[in-house]
Amino acid sequence: MDAGMNTSSQYKSQARCPLQEHFLPRKTSKENLDRFIPNRSAMDFDYAHFALTEGRKGKDQTAAVSSPSKEAYRKQLAETMNLNHTRILAFRNKPQAPVELLPNSHSASLHQQPKSVKPRRYIPQTSERTLDAPDIVDDFYLNLLDWGSANVLAIALDHTVYLWDASTGSTSELVTIDEEKGPVTSINWAPDGRHVAVGLNNSEVQLWDSASNRQLRTLKGGHQSRVGSLAWNNHILTTGGMDGLIINNDVRIRSPIVETYRGHTQEVCGLKWSGSGQQLASGGNDNVVHIWDRSVASSNSTTQWLHRLEEHTSAVKALAWCPFQANLLATGGGGGDRTIKFWNTHTGACLNSVDTGSQVCSLLWSKNERELLSSHGFTQNQLTLWKYPSMVKMAELTGHTSRVLYMAQSPDGCTVASAAGDETLRFWNVFGVPETAKKAAPKAVSEPFSHVNRIR
Repeated sequence: MDAGMNTSSQYKSQARCPLQEHFLPRKTSKENLDRFIPNRSAMDFDYAHFALTEGRKGKDQTAAVSSPSKEAYRKQLAETMNLNHTRILAFRNKPQAPVELLPNSHSASLHQQPKSVKPRRYIPQTSERTLDAPDIVDDFYLNLLDWGSANVLAIALDHTVYLWDASTGSTSELVTIDEEKGPVTSINWAPDGRHVAVGLNNSEVQLWDSASNRQLRTLKGGHQSRVGSLAWNNHILTTGGMDGLIINNDVRIRSPIVETYRGHTQEVCGLKWSGSGQQLASGGNDNVVHIWDRSVASSNSTTQWLHRLEEHTSAVKALAWCPFQANLLATGGGGGDRTIKFWNTHTGACLNSVDTGSQVCSLLWSKNERELLSSHGFTQNQLTLWKYPSMVKMAELTGHTSRVLYMAQSPDGCTVASAAGDETLRFWNVFGVPETAKKAAPKAVSEPFSHVNRIR
């Protein structure tokens, strides 16, 4: 799956090129580049010649008979006639003294309490690594890429699921699905980073243990067609199908289906649980976004959505819950819509809508800054980094030659992987290193695997 050494080194060398932009720009010719260069326009060459020849002779002759009164008269005459030059060469003027914009009292207080200015983060414009992704399915409605908490990236290429360990760079094959069941249509890691769900074209969902490469169980009977979207919420696996159904499966019990959400009339292509695990956002090919609440669903057999959001004019696959503001959801519309919209899921109000100019395929919030990353289709096939809430473009990352259908974020939140119809998987250092990681003190060694929640 890894591209050749030449290709890899080529991309790495390209990623270093933008560092040249850190050099200071060259000053203009009008600025004082070197104050030791003589300024010819400020020199009197006639007087310089006189001072070096005749003027020196007259000074030597009168030095012996000069009296104090005559010397004073000579200096006065020289000053009046502008002949009291002390230098022959004239140099450019020294830089002007800085203008004092604040009174001395304010300036003293500023020196006592300096204000720290955060430097602008450097964002590389090229991918830091590129891997081949042959036979990846170029389908807007599928979800074929996910990055688990154990720092292993899973990608589905046609009928096969591959695992790429970001810590070691090693690649392994998890499973190849039979022709009559495949291809793989969705993939999603469980929170423990060990177990992975694989949705199939024949409506089944398989659960796999990545550590032992062993299939644990198959979920079947809930959907009537392909399962294009998956989302975990602890031990609940939510599946979305082309039949428009959304099903909550408790993977711990023999009969896993615990809730069914009905609201979409076409394929469910996006599913995301909120950070609290209380609300589920779903997007469909019917241009609708639904917000479902677990507390309402569990107490009502005829499950009803909390909000039905119909402002998009094309399919909604891109969904992202904000990590720093509760009840804030970002959604992105397809080629006929091209907008990113922000919603208050408590009230159902649309807070903002931004026209991106192209199909929005995926959305990711930064875990460290108030920033949002979007991936796009025609015409630029770019990744765009936005500052929130101003929605000012911070960077546009190009390199893919086909629509960027899938994105996944590393566990530390710094790196983003993107997969496109051009059959490449690219890694971008877009979100930078979090300040907490830079200054973090060494932590005490905890019990091995104490943080892992196993599926029973």
